[in-house]
Amino acid sequence: MLYKLVKLLARLQLPLYAREIRINRPELLQLKGPVLLACNHPNSFLDSVFIDTLFEQPVWSLARGDAFKKSGVRSILHALKIYPVYRTSEGAENLHINYQTFEACRLIFKKSGIVTIFSEGKCINEWRLRPLKKGTARLAMQAWSDGIPLRVLPVALNYSSYHRYGKNLIIHFGDFIESSDIDWNESEGKRHQSFNERLERSLRTGVIELHRSDLAGRKHTFSVPYSSAWKSITALPALIGWILHAPLYFPMRAIVAIASRYNDHFDSIIAGLLLLLYPIYWTGLLFTGYSLAGWYGLSVALLSPMWIRALLAWLPQTD
Repeated sequence: MLYKLVKLLARLQLPLYAREIRINRPELLQLKGPVLLACNHPNSFLDSVFIDTLFEQPVWSLARGDAFKKSGVRSILHALKIYPVYRTSEGAENLHINYQTFEACRLIFKKSGIVTIFSEGKCINEWRLRPLKKGTARLAMQAWSDGIPLRVLPVALNYSSYHRYGKNLIIHFGDFIESSDIDWNESEGKRHQSFNERLERSLRTGVIELHRSDLAGRKHTFSVPYSSAWKSITALPALIGWILHAPLYFPMRAIVAIASRYNDHFDSIIAGLLLLLYPIYWTGLLFTGYSLAGWYGLSVALLSPMWIRALLAWLPQTD
């Protein structure tokens, strides 16, 4: 129930948070499992939010194990279809939990489910593909060894910015990797290596690699053009949108910036808070608008999501 509610909220708010999402093969969003989505990991749990929101079928996700330390948080994450994967740096005593997670994944695959794994193993805000870990290969090989007709779909996620509101996102789906692509006569180590090489080649075709200082390259790659006529039409709605939402956004952004020091989770924390707080804030706008200006004020507040879309035409698109 919690997963369905959060997914509904995310779908309703997606046009407010993402200016544009370009997908090379959008028909794959209707996929049925068993499928393992093997993704790069540039933007913390926001990567999972976008994937879960866009795919029609429910998607289970694997996340870093240290997020599961507190029992209350662990229960919420499980309700959101998220399972832990521990690294050695998070305590060797926790590594046995990975076997439980992989077993849960195999059960999901047997029920024709979809699971997301972040094959780089760690989130870093950058525009490049990092070396792949072995977890994706292990999970796929175990499923294939059990006779599960699993398909592995490489997914490359590319963001216009990691600090600005109004994302431009480019998603590139690669070619499926299946059991028949692997030489099962080779040793386990060579099979894992062969799998990772194939996965890396596919991801490299989709991951946009740019240097952090290449602002011109990011603008050229990600920017959405707006005509002068459109900006003129949206100028007043954009101003209204800025005034209505500044009391929510700017204090929240300042608090998160201080708490996170603009680390690799800053963007995801902002998105998560907006996902949870905006319905409450919008409800407050409706009551305030009606109290101050009757039905006219209520109408202005009711249309506030449209004012946000107008505002996106005026906001910077890259860092």
